[in-house]
Amino acid sequence: MKQKRAYRYRLSPTSEQATVLARTFGSARFVYNWALRLRTDAYYQRQERIGYHDLSAALTTLKQQPETVWLNEVSSVPLQQALRHLDKAFRNFFEGRATYPTFHKKHGRQAATYASSAFHWDAETRALTLAKMDAPLAIHWSRFFTGAPTTVTISQDPAGRYFVSFLVEEEVARLPVVNALVGVDIGVQDVAVLSTGEKIANPRHLARSERRLKHAQRTLARKQKGSKNREKARLKVAREHARIADQRRDGLHKLTTRLIRENQTVCVESLAVKNLARQHTLAKAISDVGWGELVRQLEYKAEWYGRTLVKIDRWYPSSKRCSSCGHVRDSLPLDVRQWTCPECGVRHDRDINAAKNILAVGLTVNACGEAVRPGRAMPNSARPGEAGIPRL
Repeated sequence: MKQKRAYRYRLSPTSEQATVLARTFGSARFVYNWALRLRTDAYYQRQERIGYHDLSAALTTLKQQPETVWLNEVSSVPLQQALRHLDKAFRNFFEGRATYPTFHKKHGRQAATYASSAFHWDAETRALTLAKMDAPLAIHWSRFFTGAPTTVTISQDPAGRYFVSFLVEEEVARLPVVNALVGVDIGVQDVAVLSTGEKIANPRHLARSERRLKHAQRTLARKQKGSKNREKARLKVAREHARIADQRRDGLHKLTTRLIRENQTVCVESLAVKNLARQHTLAKAISDVGWGELVRQLEYKAEWYGRTLVKIDRWYPSSKRCSSCGHVRDSLPLDVRQWTCPECGVRHDRDINAAKNILAVGLTVNACGEAVRPGRAMPNSARPGEAGIPRL
């Protein structure tokens, strides 16, 4: 089965290539912000809607203006792709998948996307040459892919590191069928608790690096704005954040790959992570764990490798329900880690019991559906922000 996959590699451009990339990043960012301002003003001031084709025609006129003629110094393809990215951002906003598009910042992540007409790819020598460049880019190959890339995205993170991403459509081999099912209860103290009784501890990447990060942030706050020393201090802060993000991403990839390889069906909760992160006492810990990224990785890996991922309703009382007899407690405070069922007398570990319930209801949902609560319907007055209290 063919799937679209992205392969990401580190990049070491020469000084001339870095100059071309900086101009391209700046031009693409300018066009994106210009188009965003144009669409926003047209809608809120004149109640008009401007689409991609209108913006593309306006961009042609913009490039002919004396004050923006410098846009012709870079390839036109990344500029058109910036308009497409903005159009997609608005579609995601109107369909409820994202918030309103925001302006791109100079010190944020920079990116430029090249379509097949704006780069040359030599599969034999693995040489990539972009438009407006004479020499191939120096790519650090960590793995290889088959097929020809359809699009190439060059990016630079706030820490100054360059990356190149190839979008390739290739055949993905399905994993052999295994006779194993697992329920996963995600939390803060443990990243994941499995229905088998295994607990994967939270490495707490942010907490371990918080002292070094705070020192770098205090140093940055003392620097004069606009000075070179402030830029050096900003890079140190960005590198700390990048290191923490890399550690978190690597740990989640290893965990999700293991769950997908070892189990045919994986059942998880569909928590409203954004709503949960609004709790000021748990926001930092929830963000450090990366619940949303964990579920996202499980989703696309299950689709790739022929596994089944079941997300149960966030309202299901997985912690308060006895996995032995089905009795549901009226309440279960977060500080209660062990509890005894008043009906059958079985003593439960809170998280393991929740994982067992997630597996049971996940298999039921996969077969014929399951009520939010045993014998109850979801109350009409309930709001998403009140659901899914996390387990510490």
